Amino acid sequence: MNSRRNFLQQLTASVIAFNLPAYSYAGRNIFFNEMNDGPVLRVAIMGLGSYGTRVAEAMQSCSKAKLTGLISGTPSKIKTWQSKYGIPDKNCYNYENFDAIKNNPDIDAVYIITPNALHHDQVIRVAKAGKHVICEKPMALNAKEGQEMIDACKQANVQLLVGYRMHFEAKTLEIIRMRREGEFGKILFFQGLCGFTIGDPNQWRLNRQLAGGGSMMDIGIYAVNGARYMIGEEPLWVTAQETKTNPTKFKEGVDETIQFQFGFPGGAVASCLSTYTMNNLDRFFLNGENGFAELQPSTGYGPIKGRTNKGELNQPHITHQTVQMDEMAGIILQGKKPIIPVDGEEALKDLKIIDAIYLAAKTGKKVDLNL
Repeated sequence: MNSRRNFLQQLTASVIAFNLPAYSYAGRNIFFNEMNDGPVLRVAIMGLGSYGTRVAEAMQSCSKAKLTGLISGTPSKIKTWQSKYGIPDKNCYNYENFDAIKNNPDIDAVYIITPNALHHDQVIRVAKAGKHVICEKPMALNAKEGQEMIDACKQANVQLLVGYRMHFEAKTLEIIRMRREGEFGKILFFQGLCGFTIGDPNQWRLNRQLAGGGSMMDIGIYAVNGARYMIGEEPLWVTAQETKTNPTKFKEGVDETIQFQFGFPGGAVASCLSTYTMNNLDRFFLNGENGFAELQPSTGYGPIKGRTNKGELNQPHITHQTVQMDEMAGIILQGKKPIIPVDGEEALKDLKIIDAIYLAAKTGKKVDLNL
C-alpha cells in the first residue's frame, strides 16, 4: 500500500510539473486537482431534481470530486445546468443514450438520484458501461433487486456505493467513537423517530410503482440504518405495526406510518417510527448503562445538534453532501475505508430489514433476521 501511495504521489508531482490534467492508471484515466495534490473523482449526476441540485451545489466545494457530466430526461434542465456548471455537450446524456458514457473518459462515476424503482436497471446499465456507481438510498425496492445490483457491479469490476451521507457526519461519528470506546457502557436502547408531513399527493414518493412503498422507503430508512450504526450490531428480529389514517392520500401499498422494533444480540432493543403525517420527528436517542447520546435533528441536512451525558457536541457543521462526495472519492480512487460502510452490501442489509418490516406489519408476527 505504501509503495502504491508513493507511486501515486510521485506521479501526481510529475503531472503537476508538466501541467497535465490526467494520467492513465490501472487502465483508467484519472484527473488530478493541483490544489488537492491528489486524484479527483469525475462524476455525472443522473436525475437533476431537487436533491440532485443540492448535491451539485455541494460538490462545488469538494476538493476530491468534480461534477463533469449530466444525465436527464429533461433537455431544459440540462441546458440550465450546463450554463451553471460549465458542462460540455459531449458529457450530457438522456435516459436512452447514457450507456455511451462507456466511451467517455471525462466520467469516472455516476451518481444516480432518481425515483427508487429506477435504481435497479440504471445501476446495472452504468456498471455495464464500466463506470463506478453511487446510488441514492434506498438502493432498490427490495433485497432481491439489491443483490442483483451488487452482482452486476462485481461482474463489471466497478464499485457500488450508496448515499449514506450521515455515515460521514461529525457528531454522528463522535457518538459512534464514544460507544466503541465503551463510554456509554452496555447499550440498552435506541429510539429513532423519522417523519414529516408530506405535501403534493401526486408526487412520485406517493406512487407505489416509483417509490416501492411510502414513508419507510423514504424517511424510514434513516431509522433502520441509524439503529444499526448507533448500537453497533445487526438486529436479530423485527416486529412492526402500520397505521393509516388517510387511505385516499396513502393508497394500497403506500405506507403512511409504521412503528417497528428490533432486538439485538447484546440484549439492546430499538423502537422506531417512520411517518409521512407528523412533523418535528428527527431524533435519535441511544441509552447505555453509563450514559446516553441524543441527536435532534439527527438526519436533516444540518446542522445536526447533539448532546451526551458528558455535554453538548460541538463538532463543526460542513455541508453533508460535500463531505460525502470527497469521502466517496477517497473510497473509489484511493481505497479509503470509511468508519461506517457505504457499499452495496451495507445497503442490502437495510433492504432485507425493510422487507422484514413490511412482512411483520402485514402478518403481525415477529420476523427473524439473518444479515
